[in-house]
Amino acid sequence: MNKPNSKWKWAGLAAVSGWAGRALEITTKAHRQAPRNPGTRRHHRLGVSGKPREPIGSALGAAMVEMEKARPVWNNPLQFVFACISYAVGLGNVWRFPYLCQMYGGGGFLIPYIIMLVVEGMPLLYLELAVGQRMRQGSIGAWNTISPYLRGVGIASVVVSFFLSMYYNVINAWAFWYLFHSFQDPLPWSSCPLNSNLTSYDEECEKASSTQYFWYRKTLNISPSIEENGGIQWEQALCLILAWLVVYLCILRGTESTGKVVYVTASLPYCVLIIYLVRGLTLHGAINGLAYMFTPKIEQLANPQTWINAATQIFFSLGLGFGSLIAFASYNEPSNNCQKHAIIVSLINSSTSIFASIVTFSIYGFKATFNYENCINKVILLLTNTFDLEDGFLTPGNLEETKDYLASAYPTEYSKIFPDIKNCSLESELDTAVQGTGLSFIVYTEAIKNMEVSQLWSVLYFVMLLMLGIGSMLGNTAAILTPLTDSNTISSRLPKEAISGLVCLISCAIGLVFTMEAGNYWFDIFNDYAATLSLLLIVLVETIAICYVYGLKRFENDLQVMTGCKPNWYWKIIWAFVSPLLIIGLFIFYLTDYILKGTLQYQAWDATQGQLVTRDYPNYALAVIGLLVASSTMCIPLVALGTFIMNRWKKGKTVSV
Repeated sequence: MNKPNSKWKWAGLAAVSGWAGRALEITTKAHRQAPRNPGTRRHHRLGVSGKPREPIGSALGAAMVEMEKARPVWNNPLQFVFACISYAVGLGNVWRFPYLCQMYGGGGFLIPYIIMLVVEGMPLLYLELAVGQRMRQGSIGAWNTISPYLRGVGIASVVVSFFLSMYYNVINAWAFWYLFHSFQDPLPWSSCPLNSNLTSYDEECEKASSTQYFWYRKTLNISPSIEENGGIQWEQALCLILAWLVVYLCILRGTESTGKVVYVTASLPYCVLIIYLVRGLTLHGAINGLAYMFTPKIEQLANPQTWINAATQIFFSLGLGFGSLIAFASYNEPSNNCQKHAIIVSLINSSTSIFASIVTFSIYGFKATFNYENCINKVILLLTNTFDLEDGFLTPGNLEETKDYLASAYPTEYSKIFPDIKNCSLESELDTAVQGTGLSFIVYTEAIKNMEVSQLWSVLYFVMLLMLGIGSMLGNTAAILTPLTDSNTISSRLPKEAISGLVCLISCAIGLVFTMEAGNYWFDIFNDYAATLSLLLIVLVETIAICYVYGLKRFENDLQVMTGCKPNWYWKIIWAFVSPLLIIGLFIFYLTDYILKGTLQYQAWDATQGQLVTRDYPNYALAVIGLLVASSTMCIPLVALGTFIMNRWKKGKTVSV
């Protein structure tokens, strides 16, 4: 090996080897001292494939040129945008945003949502894309380059992404399970099965509903509590293995394979949503659901929960803090306009949420109207048979008046059937708020079973869920794999395909926990606690690190070197002041909420009642929750402390020598 023959080569070599933080200081000095030629300002950038546009006198520039020779890049900017859209637009757009609209003011919820998009979503997305594009590394390497004390931020992101990957792909396994059953005629969740004696319907199904029964009993085979783990459901385990195999094939060749897959995972859900919108608008009662969505309840704007939920929805929907966006941006050409792409991705993500809500509420209106009319018809049939009324006499218009007359004229007979007379209300049907897996696998399937050609609509729906889920998984795995492949220690010993295979294999093996009879309870624990507080802390440290450790002015100059233009005053004010304060507020809210809740509880399925009941988490489950939160958040202070101790030890050792 030839020795470097100049101090600049030594500095470049140090940066490539992980000492880029030190080289950055040399870069800034060299940049200030270098003569400027206004006519060639646009050429002070870094190209790709080893074509330098920045003066070679810059140590970091030389180092980054060397890194670019081996680092893959997206084939074109559109591929990068599709990857970000495929990652950001996920299941939360379909099953959480409509729920929030339903809970917090219908169309009125859009006001705080759009405000939070502008003051929180776009700026933080721009920040993460710019960091990844500038540092040309995954989350661990990027934050280590900014400061070795911040390496824990990247490690925390990887830990959270690993937790997410373990349980998120279970949703894809469930989608595969429902997709396979969608080819049956009739759909297996369209009616209750007979009991063992074949004399009546299954008791659990009769007390619940056919869609609830198929979800809780046939799909999950759920246990009565988290303390009864039961065995692994092998049908679900095989679906999980299939889901991980699909993910592995998509990431096998890195950006080369992922870049092609994202065209499908990002575009196909929109095709299905458009088809569903056309169908949904033609369904009986769809207008009731749309009217419910777009009727604003302005009084909800005075509710702090409305603004908090708008902020958290923007935050988590864009996937901030996981490291996926930094990983994707690290494969960009340095001259890529990351500001424009941040705006595009955030707008498309939020527009998709609104569009998906229109589709959801049209179908939700159909379901609510169907249930309401079915309830009315059952009451009419009961009264007609009990009081021997003429067929067709009772109508929805005169039902309430007739009920009052029968109750006063025939009190004895009426009192006997009174417990069976349901209070039918379209408004109460529309007010029933459901989110998460309940919306996707119970409410939607209940609506689908009542459609004509239900098998076709079921196949389309679960293919869409798979595309959304797989697209998000590509981002989650990229957040894990990019730092690992960037590490010379690991990549020098194992090829990229082997690293990807190991990550998928380990995640799949641990994910089998979620296919047990109590697996859905553990799924809820990971979904509720593995990322919430951790991501808020990660992004808070990210904004503080860029603005006050790395330096906002320095970051501004970096963006000018890369793209030829500086961020304007708006972005700088948001990064330096608004975003940190907003995140601190959310962090305090979540901590307070956890404290005020007291004993943490969960929803368990009671087969004897055919409904969910509330139970307290056992102590060992609480310990797991604490471990999930601490294992990621503690990476930040512990790594900083470890770096400080190592630096002091090295200084002391140098002095003693």
